[in-house]
Amino acid sequence: MRFKNKIALVTGGGRDIGRAISMKLASEGAKVIINYNLSKDETQITADTITAAKGEAVIFKADLTKADEVQSLKRFCEKTYGGKIDILINNAGGIVGRKKLSEQDEDFYDTVMDLNFKSLFLVTHAFYVIIPAGGSIVNVSSQAARDGGGAGASLYAASKGAITTYTRSLAKELGPSGIRVNAVCPGLISTTFHDKFTAADVRQKVVAATPLRREGTSEDVANLVAFLASDESSFITGANYDINGGTGLY
Repeated sequence: MRFKNKIALVTGGGRDIGRAISMKLASEGAKVIINYNLSKDETQITADTITAAKGEAVIFKADLTKADEVQSLKRFCEKTYGGKIDILINNAGGIVGRKKLSEQDEDFYDTVMDLNFKSLFLVTHAFYVIIPAGGSIVNVSSQAARDGGGAGASLYAASKGAITTYTRSLAKELGPSGIRVNAVCPGLISTTFHDKFTAADVRQKVVAATPLRREGTSEDVANLVAFLASDESSFITGANYDINGGTGLY
């Protein structure tokens, strides 16, 4: 019960990696606020699963690319659990679509960058002031931030690269206040993200080039996030942890 009496906010927490993180934190005692925008039914299933297991979770809809909706989420958190949160998991984001440079336009740029980076900025900017000393922020970046991503993912990779750099910057700024900031950089994880946007033959090639010879699971990522959110990592900040089965070692 590493998170007993702790309050955690998980953005984009209704499915896949976000769901696994929400369930992991709740299973170890955290009271979890699960944010969603479009996936209400899946998010409700996540919350119901947590409460059925004697955990505690509530859900709240907010488009995190809009500052006023982020403030609504903050007011909900404060009203529900008091004036602070201990753990912030910035998980919301997505690839939107795979497009070559010739297919990209300003609207696509704004959509991808806002979804992945602006949302993280707005949430962190709103919530860091109610995170006490000893609190933790964990951002979900990507292996794409390291290697530029797969075909058609240049803007997604750039947005995740911004998260990786921002993580380091915030660690310096918030460290004196006792707040740690780290990120995880997942590789090929078996999620609806890749079911929708990555061809089966590409996934097979990546697995064949991965030393552990498998895709990761959402639970693999959740376990790492929980470690970084916990006091067990109390002297770790500004780190971006690869979790990819060894991809890139050859």
